[in-house]
Amino acid sequence: MTEVVRSPLFRPAAHESGLKHTTGEARYVDDLPTSPSTLVGQVLTSSIARGRITRLDVTGARSVPGVHAVLTAADIPGHNDIAPVFHDEPLLADLEIRTMGQAIALVVGESLAACRAGVKAIQLEYERETPIVSLTDAIAAQSFLSPVHAIERGDVDGGFERAHLVVAGETATGGQDHFYLETHAALAVPGEDGTMHIYSSTQHPTEVQAKVGEILGIGRHKVVVEVPRMGGGFGGKETQGAHYAALASLGALVTQRPVKVWLNRDQDMQMTGKRHPFWSRYRAAFDAKGQILALDVETYSDGGWSLDLSRAILDRCLFHLDNAYSLPAARLVGRVAKTNTASNTAFRGFGGPQGVYVIEHALDRAAEQLGMDPAAIRRVNYYRAAPYDTTPYGQEVLDPRGLRIHDELLASSDYAARRAEIDAWNAASIWSKRGLALTPVKFGISFTTGFLNQAGALVLIYPDGTVQLNHGGTEMGQGLHTKMLAICAHELGVSLERIRAMNTATDKVPNTSATAASSGSDLNGQAVKVACETLRARLAPIAAKILGVPEDAEIRFEADEVCSGNKRARFAEVAQSAYLAQISLSASGFYRTPDIRWDPVAGRGHPFHYYAWGAAVSEVEVSRLTGEHHLRRVDVLHDVGRSLVPTVDRGQVEGAFIQGIGWLTREELIWSPDGVLKTHSPDTYKIPAVGDAPPDFRVRLLDGADQPDVIHGSKAVGEPPLMLAISVVGALRHAIRAFAPNSTAANAIDLRVPCTPEAVLRAIGSVGGAAKLT
Repeated sequence: MTEVVRSPLFRPAAHESGLKHTTGEARYVDDLPTSPSTLVGQVLTSSIARGRITRLDVTGARSVPGVHAVLTAADIPGHNDIAPVFHDEPLLADLEIRTMGQAIALVVGESLAACRAGVKAIQLEYERETPIVSLTDAIAAQSFLSPVHAIERGDVDGGFERAHLVVAGETATGGQDHFYLETHAALAVPGEDGTMHIYSSTQHPTEVQAKVGEILGIGRHKVVVEVPRMGGGFGGKETQGAHYAALASLGALVTQRPVKVWLNRDQDMQMTGKRHPFWSRYRAAFDAKGQILALDVETYSDGGWSLDLSRAILDRCLFHLDNAYSLPAARLVGRVAKTNTASNTAFRGFGGPQGVYVIEHALDRAAEQLGMDPAAIRRVNYYRAAPYDTTPYGQEVLDPRGLRIHDELLASSDYAARRAEIDAWNAASIWSKRGLALTPVKFGISFTTGFLNQAGALVLIYPDGTVQLNHGGTEMGQGLHTKMLAICAHELGVSLERIRAMNTATDKVPNTSATAASSGSDLNGQAVKVACETLRARLAPIAAKILGVPEDAEIRFEADEVCSGNKRARFAEVAQSAYLAQISLSASGFYRTPDIRWDPVAGRGHPFHYYAWGAAVSEVEVSRLTGEHHLRRVDVLHDVGRSLVPTVDRGQVEGAFIQGIGWLTREELIWSPDGVLKTHSPDTYKIPAVGDAPPDFRVRLLDGADQPDVIHGSKAVGEPPLMLAISVVGALRHAIRAFAPNSTAANAIDLRVPCTPEAVLRAIGSVGGAAKLT
């Protein structure tokens, strides 16, 4: 007899759009059917990184055949500002140029060819100034976007006075392009009474709605933003999708025709922000057993030319300088620098990876100097339970899972035996060496800007028993809709085939936050649950009457039926009866995360609802001749609480790890001294390919890890696993040290990220292990 599946929750499942992705049926903004009257827009961007516009003449461009409008800052009817927070970023440059690729004018025409001809016909002249391109140059020039942010606790100076070992160093982590498969795109359709309907590839439809309203000078009630799906986001469409939606809307307002703005890959890479490069200087004090006594860090981020979300990203970096380790004394300070490059923005991890890298670098160097296994020094320093430790910013670390994960992963990965085998193999191998390392992660989950921790949902039941599901989260391939469908099906007791997840839209669920901070499932899942609970409460008395049981009898919703005891009725029958009884079959749900608070001035608070934990063991092999390396095996044990959909969560862990190795070992952004991005296409910017994934990739989700006060005991998964890729850098250090095992210089391995073959070769040379060919 076939088992009846009562709920899809906690079970493996295919991505709800997986088949459509592979067949090409899935529709993105650029795939939507358009009317014959639709126009396209092309942006004129600056060809210098810093200066002033001395002449801007668009007269000739307006006479180009096929061009319908050429728009500059003077044509914006509302406020010429597209910044998400600090109002420091004009949509179209007026006089001042602050980065290469800054938008100056929009040409709207019948074809891209006509628009390109129009762009060429614009007469533009500048007064050039010398740009600041690198982070170190910005620090030297005292070019900053923010004041100093600081977190401090304990006797830092006393910790260094008592230290057995003090490790001091610098780290620099580079930027990273989001390289989503779908580049930025928006389609704006003007409507009656000055309204605008926008189809946008954005993680934050409410912000797009707000910024378009400001640009056009109209209320938000006249703007509807709809998100079909995105072909990737990774944070790059949290704020910056608003730019292209606003440009399309401006063109649509002026021409009163639909306008689409879509960037090709070169344009997208040149015009949009990246992961923030960071430069840090640190000192770390240790006792003879490797216990951290104090940590002193000064860190700077490259915000680019405007603030965007850089202050919040810097704060999250400071929050994660402890990673999974208890710091009895810490002095953590940071500042956002201003350069003449694209305004950097959110990227998976949101400053957390840059902070985690600093302390992992310090621990590796301390282990090397103390003669300890790097995994052992990490075990000494994990947050412990009973009594609970607190972070440097004063939040209790409840239910710390770092030590448990560490021990389970060491055993399941055969770490000790493999480390010994690798050391023996290295002793016999001249031209190649192998390395093995473990690193953990502790990642705070919530928007650190407290009011953003809210979400809404709208669930509609029809008399035939089918359901439409609306929620405020956006689907960018991460599987959010898959999880929301499972939650809705579980709560209403109906099969997945009876539920349709609708496009995210601001006229269905208003005032929502970005799908970001790894909180999409936490927030929207709770909102969906609340809406479904309201509907169940309305349907229960109707069901009781149909079943002939008292109204206070236990009513169950399961397997497309409504049940009490052994009596059953079809869910569709109950829905039809509720409709005939004039009972509302639609309900909204709302959720806000409790007890989130943060005082940036005091550097104290409770910015996270909980922490996600994980660890990875990575094994690499390095060539002495070329500096190339490849991953041989990766073992991951990650804490996702009780997984809502295990296949989706496993995919997120795998994808985050691979994106992390891209950031740390391959992807390199290079600018010329005059601010031109040289690596702006796949021929010069190298993201990981399928061949870069480890052939032996073992991912396990932590068992028995239900998280209280989160939707069905689950935990966020999107961002935390990216930081596990830092284990690859540790493994490279192990291998590089093996090229000169007796060298005292091996205690100061100069391995810089990204760990490209050139960087690895330089590091081998730094320990005296470079190949000598005779």
